[in-house]
Amino acid sequence: MWQREAVRSGGTRGVDAHRAGRAAARTARRRLARATAAGTLALTAVVGAGGWAAGPQQQPITGPPPGTAAWRADTVQGRELPDPATASPRRVAAFFASLSPDARRELAERHPGVVGNLDGAPVALRYAANALAYARHTGRPLPGERQLLAFDPRGRGLVTEVVGDLSRARRVAVVVPGSDLDLADHDGARTAARNLHARLERTAPGVPTAVVAWVGYTTPDGLGIDAATDRLAEAGAPRLTRFLTGLAATTDAATPALFCHSYGSLLCARADADRADTHRTDAGRTDADRTDADRADAGDVVFLGSPGTGLSHAADVPGARRVWATELAEADWVAHVPHVRLLGLGHGADPTDPAFGARVVSAAGAEGHDGYFAPGTASLAAYAAITLGRYDAVPRADGDAGGSGPG
Repeated sequence: MWQREAVRSGGTRGVDAHRAGRAAARTARRRLARATAAGTLALTAVVGAGGWAAGPQQQPITGPPPGTAAWRADTVQGRELPDPATASPRRVAAFFASLSPDARRELAERHPGVVGNLDGAPVALRYAANALAYARHTGRPLPGERQLLAFDPRGRGLVTEVVGDLSRARRVAVVVPGSDLDLADHDGARTAARNLHARLERTAPGVPTAVVAWVGYTTPDGLGIDAATDRLAEAGAPRLTRFLTGLAATTDAATPALFCHSYGSLLCARADADRADTHRTDAGRTDADRTDADRADAGDVVFLGSPGTGLSHAADVPGARRVWATELAEADWVAHVPHVRLLGLGHGADPTDPAFGARVVSAAGAEGHDGYFAPGTASLAAYAAITLGRYDAVPRADGDAGGSGPG
């Protein structure tokens, strides 16, 4: 009898265990379903908030400039030419410094596509080469007032335009734009550069300044999936790093202030930290050798109209002495973009959030996603003050108590 009771009791325990297992499985499935639903909602929010549900995927322009094969096959004064794919901007600068003016000019005439886009080549020589490349490509001369520091017609095209005298400038700003800009349509970046340069001249008429509109990477086309991922930023960040290193090798200006608009925020957040040590420091020094004086030469990084940077804190922004974030302008659609990151979509923390740790700049008077450089806005006044290093004159957002970096 006790054996039958034991079997019956054991069977009951087995049934109970089975029921408990099934209940646990149902609970796990419900939790997974809730998590999946939450993830789907977040994913939908990220993709749909800015209309990020459709749009063509872009192929980024990478590698050396057009005409590199012919350049590699050429020589000057019996010497090989520096390889655009491997020679550092400092090596390029040293190479051109060793040439006579006639030899430089002949290289620019033979290889305008390379010389015009070669970081480390003399600024004036690049202007001349790009004017020639522009005329050959379009069949018409470049308007005389325009200064192109890069001109690459491959794909949608890349272009870098300078406002002001870069060779004499003591203070330089670089505008890094977001989506929809390319060789055919970069008026937004040009206008921003012109407005900022005009404000700099009015604020500090005795200080030589220049502003660079750097459309040097393949930007997202519209608000498609490219705008929701960091793929194009990852491809473009090394180009920005090389460009900044080239400026350091060919100008005497202080490290440029970077103004990173919209998707451009992701590039600035990925540009190599070593750019902070590229101005007038000894060759061969490692990051561990850098002193506070070296770090003081690091530039300012300013985010504006930013959907996020892919970073969680301002202290993670490479090569920046001070990190600034502009409060959102009135009617900027970025306000509707959720600051999340899921399955590689979205760009994370809001750089204007106090937890991010940036100094928050006022955008009083600015309207819309492209209104931050408009004349008369507090944001434009702030950008001029930051470029000039006049930090006490920067209009700050209400309630901002400071942020990343000394000073």
